[in-house]
Parts: sequence; structure tokens; C-alpha cells
Amino acid sequence: MTQNAHSPSAVLRLRDFRLFASATFMTAGLQQMQAVAVGWDLYERTGSVLALAWIGIAQFLPVALLFLPAGQIADRFDRRLVMVASQATFACGSIGLSIAALTLAEPVWIFAFLFLTGIGQVLNRPSRDALLPMLVPAPLIPNALAFNSSLFQVASIGGPALAGVLIASAGSAAGVYVINLVLSAITMVLALAIRARPAASGTRPPLTVEALFAGVRHVIRTRLILGVMIVDLFAVLFGGVSSLLPVFAKDILHVGPVELGWLASAQALGALVMGVTQGMRAPTRNAGNTFIVAVACYGLAMAIFGFSKTFIVSYAALVLAGAMDNLSVVLRHSVVQIYTPDELRGRVSAVNRVFVDSSNHVGTIESSVLAALTSPMFTAVAGGVITIAVAVIAWQRFHELRELKTLAKP
Repeated sequence: MTQNAHSPSAVLRLRDFRLFASATFMTAGLQQMQAVAVGWDLYERTGSVLALAWIGIAQFLPVALLFLPAGQIADRFDRRLVMVASQATFACGSIGLSIAALTLAEPVWIFAFLFLTGIGQVLNRPSRDALLPMLVPAPLIPNALAFNSSLFQVASIGGPALAGVLIASAGSAAGVYVINLVLSAITMVLALAIRARPAASGTRPPLTVEALFAGVRHVIRTRLILGVMIVDLFAVLFGGVSSLLPVFAKDILHVGPVELGWLASAQALGALVMGVTQGMRAPTRNAGNTFIVAVACYGLAMAIFGFSKTFIVSYAALVLAGAMDNLSVVLRHSVVQIYTPDELRGRVSAVNRVFVDSSNHVGTIESSVLAALTSPMFTAVAGGVITIAVAVIAWQRFHELRELKTLAKP
């Protein structure tokens, strides 16, 4: 293979990667639109911060119940078809949410359909994560992850902004869910267009308890993977404020749903800039220390957001947080993919996703409850400070991270 074939932009010349990245783009858009629509709808109906905690519970339960089977499924079956089935499940949930919004159904129905979309997401992510390394050469995995992340962030910018405009113009979240249904159908077509690829091992993992937990064992035994997962878990658990954005928008910054959409997409804007930068240059050197610094800077940005009572300052802080989050996420995903054999990628990706999703959803619960007991501003500032502390402790305890220089296949 020529040097030009390993240039950072070479990944964009791969047909199946382009299809895969487009599917990721659609998936990100519909998920971000749903998050804004559900959060605004529930807070408008109930006026309760604690009601937002139930969003996290409804979306965390599928992760807790299904992450191990989802990983096994990703390693046993055609990962493209698993992506299609998961999108069909998400589409069914979107239909239910649209009906609940149009009929002003009780909030319990919203949580029930969120649970269904959560099942679709937990089935989708291990297969999607494990499929990417099959589509590109190993030296291009970090660049592929960065480009894929950039498209994800574009969708995360446009999705919340579009959701905010739709809600403001129609006065209902139903239109958002209908668009999500269309995006799910497009994603299924894109996934099916990717050429099928057999697993590297040529065999399916057995249906045994040992095989079910193989991904967990690999993570525990590989301290580098365990380290990046643990740091990300606690950073997102305490540092995330996405569930509180409706409260910040309405009660602290005194803005409406359109501005809420921009706040919800601010981190994606920062992540997009960082993702494009990473995608167009060689893999990061001194990767371990870069990861830790990025996490600490993320915590600092969230603390600034918590102190701010001005929309522009809050928006800028979220943009910075998004850039630092993207840098750490690409490094984490690169470590997980490069240091995992293909026959285990589905199950290890499932473990990785349960770390990510549990931190997101449990973080939603934690921040909502703490904000109800104290205040949203205290919650954001405290979360940022704790995230900085997590980065410092990780630097002290995980020498594997300190010693990680380049993202090269071991």
C-alpha cells in the first residue's frame, strides 16, 4: 500500500466507510433531536427538574439489561443487519413518542417509548463500533474515528437546532419524532448498502456464559483500555449537564426553545472543529497525557458554564467543552479498537458503550437530583471540579496512560 493510501484523507476514498459515516450522521441527528424534544416537552408539562431524571432511568435500563447480549449479537451476526434491526426498533419508539406528543398522553408513556428507543440504541452501538475497523486499514483507524466523529458532531449541531425551531414553530414535539422516523429508514438503507464482511476469526462465538463475558475479561486485563473507560465514565457522570439545559435556558439564561437548541448543539460545534483538525493530521503523539489533559480541560469548561449567567459565555464554555470531549473520545475509541482483536470487538464495544451510556444516563439522574436538592449552577460547577480531580487521579494511578505515546497497533 502506498504512502498516499495511508494519508489522513485516504479514508474518505473508501466507499463503505462513506456509507458507514453517513449512517452515523443520520443516527446522531435523530438521537440529538429526540433528546431536545423529550427534555423540553417534559419540562414544559411538569415544570419539574426531577421529571428529567426519569429520562435517564428510561434510557439506562436497556443498557443495564442488554449490553452483554448486544455485544454477543454483534460478534455472532452480520453487523450491518444488526444495525438495521436496531434502527427499526428505534423507529417504532419514534412512532410511539409522536402519538404521545399529539395526544398529550401521560408522561409514563413517554418513558415507555424512550425505553423502546433505548433498546434500539443499545443494540446499534456495539455492532456499529465493531464494524468500523473492518472497513478501513488499521493505520487509518484513528483518522476514520475522527472523521466519523466530525460528521456525528455536524448532526449534533443541526439536530438540536432543527428540533428547537420545529418545537417553537409547531408548539409540539411530534414533528421531531416524525422526522426521526424518516431518518431511521434512510439509515437502514445505508447500512444495507455496505458490503458484507465475514469476521476475521471466521467463526461465531459460542453461546456460553464464558463467551458472554469475554469482552469484560479483556477490558479488565488490558489496563490501558480499562483506564480510558474509567476516566471517561466519571468525567461524563459528574461533568455532563445536558439534562439541565432546559432549566438553564428557561430559568437562568432566560431564553426560549430556539436558544435551547443552540445550547444543546454548542458542544457539537466545538467537537466538530476538533474532529476535523484530528482527522486531517497524523495520529496524536504523547496520546495518554493528551487524553488526561483533555479531560481536565473539559471539567474546567463545565465549571465556567456553571458560573455563567450570560448566554454568550455559557455558549462559549460549552463549545470548549465539546472540543475537549471530542479529543478525549477519539483517543479513547482508538485505544479500544486498536487494542482489541476483531473477534472480541462487538463484546468489548458493548462494555465500552455501557461505560459511556451508564455515565450519560446515570449522570442525567445524578445531575437532576442534585440540581433539585441544591441548584443547577452548583451542580455544574461541582461536576466540573470533580472531573478535574478525576483527571489528576488518573494521571497518578494509570501509568499505562502516562506511557502511551502513539496509537499504534501493539
